[in-house]
Amino acid sequence: MRPDHVWGQLHELLSSAHERVVLVAPFIKKEVFAAALAAIGDRDVELLCVTRWAVMEIAAGVTDPEIAELAEQDDRVTVRLCHDLHAKLYVADERCLVGSANLTGRATGRRLPKNLELLVEVPTGHPEVQSVLEQIQQTAIPADVEMARQLRSQANLLASAVDRSEFVVVVDEEADSKRARWRPETRVPLRLYPVYQGLKCDYPNEILAGVARDLAYLNIQPGLDEAAFSQAVRSRLYELPEVTALAVGGSLSLATLQRSIMEADGREEEAAKRAAENIAEWLSYFDEVQIVPTGPWEIRRGRELA
Repeated sequence: MRPDHVWGQLHELLSSAHERVVLVAPFIKKEVFAAALAAIGDRDVELLCVTRWAVMEIAAGVTDPEIAELAEQDDRVTVRLCHDLHAKLYVADERCLVGSANLTGRATGRRLPKNLELLVEVPTGHPEVQSVLEQIQQTAIPADVEMARQLRSQANLLASAVDRSEFVVVVDEEADSKRARWRPETRVPLRLYPVYQGLKCDYPNEILAGVARDLAYLNIQPGLDEAAFSQAVRSRLYELPEVTALAVGGSLSLATLQRSIMEADGREEEAAKRAAENIAEWLSYFDEVQIVPTGPWEIRRGRELA
C-alpha cells in the first residue's frame, strides 16, 4: 500500500463531486482541508464540513480551528461542530467513504510516519450513513472565525500552562477516566466564563492556567451563552461521585466530602480539604445551594433565605 493511499482515495472521491461534498471528521488540519478544497477545484459544489473543536485537542495540535478562515474565504463552505463526534465519513454526491481516517497529515498519508488507516466505499444512501448525517443535522452548531479565535486563545493559554504529557488524554481511551478524576482547581468560578469566551482577562498567569485546565477537563462544547454554560458546568459537577450524596440526600458535609476525595484520589488531608472547598464554591455559584455552619460547614440544596 502506498504511504498516501488514503489521500489517494479521498482525492479521487472529491475530484468526482459535482453537487455536494460532506467532510465529517473529529480532527481536521488546515493544510489537509486546503488540499481537499483544491481537489474539488472551482466547481460549484456545496461543501459541509463537520468536526469538533475541544480546547485540549487544539492545544495538542491534532486539529486546527483555523479551517474556519478558509471557509470564510469560500462561500461554498459551511463549518459545523458536533461536540461528541467520533465518526469519519466523506461524501461526494452518491458516493461515500467511511472508516478510521481523520483529515490530518498522518491519517491521510500526506505526512510520514503515517497512521495505519482504513476507508471503505459505501453508497451515500446506506442506512448507517444516513443515520449519522441525520444526527449531525439535528445536533451540529455553526462555527465561525470568531469562535475559532476564542478557542485558539484558550488552547494557547492551556499549552503554556500544562505539561504536554497531559495532552495524551485527547487521543486515547483514557480520556473519560482521566476527566472523571478531575476536581475544580479554580477557587473563583466566576472567572470561567470570560476565559471560555476567549476574552482577554487581567488575571495572574497561575490563575489563568488553573482556569484553562478546568475548562479543558470540563470539555464543554463551544459557543454557549452564559446560562447554558452554567447549566453544563452544573451537570458536570453532579457527575462527580463525591457530589452524588448532595443530589440524593440534600446535604453534604465538609468532612464527608474531604474524606471521599482522600479515598478516591489518595490526596493528603490539606489538598483534599482545598478540593472540597473548591467544589463547595462551584456548587454555591452554579447551583441553588447554601453553605451552612454545622461544625466546619455543610452544603445544602436550595437558596439561602434572608
